[in-house]
Amino acid sequence: MAEPTEPAEPAEPAEATVPAEAEAPKGRRRIGVLMVVALLAFLIDFGSKLLVVARLENHAAIKVIGDVVTFQVIRNSGAAFGMGQALTVVFTMIASAVIVVIWRIARRLYSLPWAIALGLLLGGALGNLTDRLFRSPGVFRGHVVDFISVQHFAVFNLADSAIVCGGILVVLLSFRGSNPDGTVHQQGGKTE
Repeated sequence: MAEPTEPAEPAEPAEATVPAEAEAPKGRRRIGVLMVVALLAFLIDFGSKLLVVARLENHAAIKVIGDVVTFQVIRNSGAAFGMGQALTVVFTMIASAVIVVIWRIARRLYSLPWAIALGLLLGGALGNLTDRLFRSPGVFRGHVVDFISVQHFAVFNLADSAIVCGGILVVLLSFRGSNPDGTVHQQGGKTE
């Protein structure tokens, strides 16, 4: 007498096991947009630093908007607001790590807004990293050229502005549920 066998459970189709978030993105990859935005941010920052060092260093500050906004060259060995001046090498490593992370994300980048945000971050990071690598007092210890002074705030440069704008855009995109690969993730616990 044959032993009774349990009926085999039907296998679910492979499509049903793939969550909606993991679906293949549609459209073209946006690496080109990222690279163009990064290159523009880098070149604008680099050009502005060349200009202000040549024209403004060792000169009196130029008033742009009264005393509220002025241009004056400051060599910054630290981070924003002059913090961490003894950590120049650490900031160099952090900037290098940011560049590597952005490059890894770029391989699966299909979202135009994310491409712009990451391009701004990459261009800004490259701008300040260039200063840290090639300006005095030496490689990995170079001081970043800052020149935009806002009263009761910090002295910064256009690379810093690109980083801040890119960071704000990343936060906004994340809050909206947008992913770099062009998909939108669903908020957990929401019912419709």
